[in-house]
Amino acid sequence: MGKFNLKLRANRHEADYELTTAEGAPGFTREPRTELFLLGAANMVGEDTFYEGAAARDERFRELVAVVAVADPDWFARFVPWLRTGAMLRSASVVAALEGARAQVAAGIPGSRSVVDSALQRADEPGEALAYWLRRYGRRLPKPVKRGIADAAVRLYHERSLLKYDADGSAVRFGDVIDLTHPVARDERQGDLFRHTLDRRHRRDKPLPASLTMLAARAQLMALPVMQRREITDPAVLRTAGMTWEALAGWRQTTMDAAAWEGVIPTMGYLALLRNLRNFDQAGVADRVAEAVAAKLSDPGEVATSRVLPMRFLSAYNAASSRWATPLERALQHALTNVPALDGHTLILIDTSGSMHSAFSKDGTLRCWDAATVFGLALAARAQDATVVSFSDENRVFPGVDGESVLAAVRRFKDGGWFFGSGTATERAVREHYDGHDRVVILTDEQAHWHSAADVTARVPADVPVYTWNLAGYRVGHAPTAGNRHTFGGLSDAAFAMIPLIEAGSQQRWPF
Repeated sequence: MGKFNLKLRANRHEADYELTTAEGAPGFTREPRTELFLLGAANMVGEDTFYEGAAARDERFRELVAVVAVADPDWFARFVPWLRTGAMLRSASVVAALEGARAQVAAGIPGSRSVVDSALQRADEPGEALAYWLRRYGRRLPKPVKRGIADAAVRLYHERSLLKYDADGSAVRFGDVIDLTHPVARDERQGDLFRHTLDRRHRRDKPLPASLTMLAARAQLMALPVMQRREITDPAVLRTAGMTWEALAGWRQTTMDAAAWEGVIPTMGYLALLRNLRNFDQAGVADRVAEAVAAKLSDPGEVATSRVLPMRFLSAYNAASSRWATPLERALQHALTNVPALDGHTLILIDTSGSMHSAFSKDGTLRCWDAATVFGLALAARAQDATVVSFSDENRVFPGVDGESVLAAVRRFKDGGWFFGSGTATERAVREHYDGHDRVVILTDEQAHWHSAADVTARVPADVPVYTWNLAGYRVGHAPTAGNRHTFGGLSDAAFAMIPLIEAGSQQRWPF
């Protein structure tokens, strides 16, 4: 569900920050691009975090975007598409593109049309972008915003996307996007679609163009009496009518049984399959169908194309039956192919304090500690020699098990009592466990509790690199970002691949 194509909700005031972490330890500010990268890579727009309310967080994001888009437009033009397709953050990329375009138009800087277009990768997102703009700035659309949204509509609007995303409950419909941005259809068939979309939006009773065969097939199915609908399970029929599993479930007006799932599974996308493994088990889909699903989930090409974040495999692993464990583990391993095989001795510190129980995913099924643990243990599995430490008030080394899968290790970590309290004693964990390691990796929200050292990495010699992955994007960090101290936002394979680049002396600090 979109964040902007909805009814309004109230904002809340949030106080300004002092130069300490939220827990009172000495804090360090960052230059605007770094702060924007960290916040953008961790920002679920409109969502509260443990230490920062949604209103203050979103305003800080908008202000940073306006500054960076004007100060470094080339960097910004690479950042926005990475935010959408690399970090896989929909709402943050939409806001960044539009606010950046607004600032660039005011400053007379060209190029924001393509940036807006690049942020919109799903067919409901042109409407999301337009809804955001209309709500904040009214109906006057700058040309780069108007044309960027129109470009995306031409690229993304087709019969299937109209059926899936043009919802009656949306404030801005496909027809509204066409009305306000005037996209030029790429061919005659899309022209028919645009005209029909406008007729549909304005409730004009005109015949369906003959070229729109999928819409015609859907209309035929919708005309069937409810009592006959559960008999329609032929995959070819459902595919011709553009039936998604959500549409099929609503259309049937009854429980999705095994036959229904088996009819729609051949056309389900990778993420949809991943999210419905438990439903497949409950419905009792045939073994041959389950085997086909497992094969698709564990196919390296499918994993790469899906762009599913590794944490999703943990979510599915936790929810589904044991028969999916092997394909999910294989899928996770394929998803982590860019995690570097680090040489030497690596210290990996996983923050398991109370604030790390904040939501990492929009639906709340994944917590920050989930993400930190998945990547920390995956990095350890790929490292030549790794020490993994869980820390909060106290800290303890997590022992490795030869041959254990990453997902099984995560389960052992979660179920084995590796959470010791609510505090974030980062400096203490570093001080007690750093022992001549070649590098230190800290997975945290950086909101360290009070400590007496200059910063949490003071125990580590200056010539040893320390990499902090900030999972929440707060303004104040626990260590300076200079020399051999590096801080990154969010968690992605591209980000982890930067460790050997930095250690090889590369100056390329951004994953785009």
